[in-house]
Amino acid sequence: MSEDNVELLVPENEYLTAGVHIGTKQKSEDMRKFAFKVRNDGLWVLNVEETDRRIRIAAKFLASFEPERILVVAARQYGQKPARKFAELTGAKVIPGRLTPGILTNPSIPDYMEPDVLVVTDPAADKQAVKEAVKIGIPIVGLCDANNETKYVDLIIPTNNKGRGALALVYMLLTREFLKAKGDITQDSDFPLTREDFEAPL
Repeated sequence: MSEDNVELLVPENEYLTAGVHIGTKQKSEDMRKFAFKVRNDGLWVLNVEETDRRIRIAAKFLASFEPERILVVAARQYGQKPARKFAELTGAKVIPGRLTPGILTNPSIPDYMEPDVLVVTDPAADKQAVKEAVKIGIPIVGLCDANNETKYVDLIIPTNNKGRGALALVYMLLTREFLKAKGDITQDSDFPLTREDFEAPL
């Protein structure tokens, strides 16, 4: 356990079963501090205690914004359902799939929006959104895998951001902790949904 022995948001085994800790074979310099060893198959292993800690921080940070001013984007197939579910339960806006270029920077396009904060499911897959958020100067929360460059990400949640189970679990916890931070629910038992409810279909 971590130095202050904070209980994890879910048992460690749930993180491991969902594959949250399974990184990529490449590791960026930016993610060095979150990846602590290489498995026999060459994949980096991410520290789930750090993932857990940062989900809490991210949820509190996001809860300081009006929900409708939060934009979640997910170009990756397995990120789309969890991102949509997060938006549906929190009131945030979501763009699953391809983002229309200029959506954050060009007021003359029909889908133009002005979020106060951006959540990206993968800074690489969602690079257009990252670029536009940087241009308009809003903070970026990013689910970052071992190989991600994080130069423009203000708040990193280290996680496997390609796996179906991992993305479902991280978004589920982010949703639950956000609702607790907002005061919409007071305890975990007020949130009956599970990882499966957030999981993309195969």
